[in-house]
Amino acid sequence: MSALAHEPAVILIIDNDPIMLTGIAAVLNMTGYECHCARDGAAATKAVQTLALDLIICDVDLGPHSGLDLCSQLRQLPGVEDVPMMFISSSQQPDIVRRSHAADGSYYLRKPFDPEVLIELVSKALWMPHLVQTRVAGIPEAFKTEMPWVKEEKVPPVPVIPKSNLRHALSGIRIPQA
Repeated sequence: MSALAHEPAVILIIDNDPIMLTGIAAVLNMTGYECHCARDGAAATKAVQTLALDLIICDVDLGPHSGLDLCSQLRQLPGVEDVPMMFISSSQQPDIVRRSHAADGSYYLRKPFDPEVLIELVSKALWMPHLVQTRVAGIPEAFKTEMPWVKEEKVPPVPVIPKSNLRHALSGIRIPQA
């Protein structure tokens, strides 16, 4: 986990669709988050073992594998116990939200989604009370005097990308053909 509150949050995005993976990463990168991408369970496991993550965003359907099962396995690895997980899916199954919460997901977002809703949910997931306490505990006292919101226990505002900038950034994404 990022040691100081002013460092960008580190997010792992897991999705087998390269266009969706790149799109999510582009939206979150523009908002100031550090994003890492994985297209399968092996890449996700390697990322979890090498990165100090603040959030995992995972598609429910990873082709032949379940994103819910993958995240349950990732949760067993050291350092992932308290990392919030958010699930995304285009699934129309009636119990998908219940199943994502049962798999310890903090939020569920249906595809296709509005980028502003993604940003808002990511911000909420990152500022859950246990994460705020962990981040505040890791801030040296000298920094706390420079950040009055820490002493007042206020959460910084949710960053919002103007729609005109978002469209411009997404229009420049080029995905190589597999």
